[in-house]
Amino acid sequence: MDTKPRQVRIDAQSHSVSLATGTERRLRAAPVTTAMAPRLEPLPLEQLPALPPLRLAVVGHVEVVTFLALESLPRAGLVQSAQDCLDLPGGAGAVAAVQLARLTGAPVRFFTALGRDAVGEAAAQRLGELGLDLQVAWRDLPTRRGVSLSDRSGERSIVVIGERLTPRADDPLPWQELAHCDGVFASAADREALRLARAARVLTATPRLRLAVLQEAGVGLDALIGSGLDPAEQVPPGLLRPQPALRIATAGAEGGLAEPLGPFAAPSRRRPVVDSYGAGDCFAAGVTAGLAAGWSAHQAISLGCHCGSACLDGLGPYASQLGWVGEGWGQAGIGTTSPSSRA
Repeated sequence: MDTKPRQVRIDAQSHSVSLATGTERRLRAAPVTTAMAPRLEPLPLEQLPALPPLRLAVVGHVEVVTFLALESLPRAGLVQSAQDCLDLPGGAGAVAAVQLARLTGAPVRFFTALGRDAVGEAAAQRLGELGLDLQVAWRDLPTRRGVSLSDRSGERSIVVIGERLTPRADDPLPWQELAHCDGVFASAADREALRLARAARVLTATPRLRLAVLQEAGVGLDALIGSGLDPAEQVPPGLLRPQPALRIATAGAEGGLAEPLGPFAAPSRRRPVVDSYGAGDCFAAGVTAGLAAGWSAHQAISLGCHCGSACLDGLGPYASQLGWVGEGWGQAGIGTTSPSSRA
């Protein structure tokens, strides 16, 4: 299998993006110093065009999360009452897939694994209601659970319970359909499944795939997107071959760093943060959609920034995601997928 098809090529001066072969990318790769680079400002949302019709998919994981809104995060010995409570399917794969469905107004195929239990069955039903075309590998294991606590400042703390269930290439899923996708985002997969995902025109991933999987798969990523603040999402330069065409490390309200473009700012906000759960996954989805649409890296990162910022406005990842609503960008509430105004 050819694991190095066309990749995104970025012009660090003009922020343009085009497609190049893996050979061209290796010949033209050169280190870019970003220490003195000016901070890239995200384009205003109203300057971003509608996305064209896209076939998008996600290969990733699900965890069913109980979201609790508290006055402050718990301290030892303190009894508190939650101001709000939600039970929703979360995890990077699920959140990114729903965000992509809302951006495009079309169902997104989601390759995942769930436990064959009541929790997993309920999660599958809810994700279908949120606009996903689920392709599930059912496991005779418990579905992973989690608890997310957020305080009035929007700061959150997460506890996960159980094993992360990962879709594998030997699962009887329609992997061949990934070759027909404009873009795929991967958050959990084995090395062979990641190689199958590379058949898509654009492939992005999070470091939460785990370093060993990224190294053993040996595929070229159009973007590796992770948190620069989370030790679990750090991939030191030089450990991946081939190198990702675009490496993005987000830094919350400070924006982040995109290599080779340089540092970028976060959009200014006029509202207080309600909950930061899923903001990074929504950012990754926005970048994926933009690159799949053939947008410049600047445009794609801008869309990612606005997706991440919109997610901060509600409890849980789906209360306020960005989507194409009617004839423009808007925020879609939980349980809705933005209708498409495009063929």
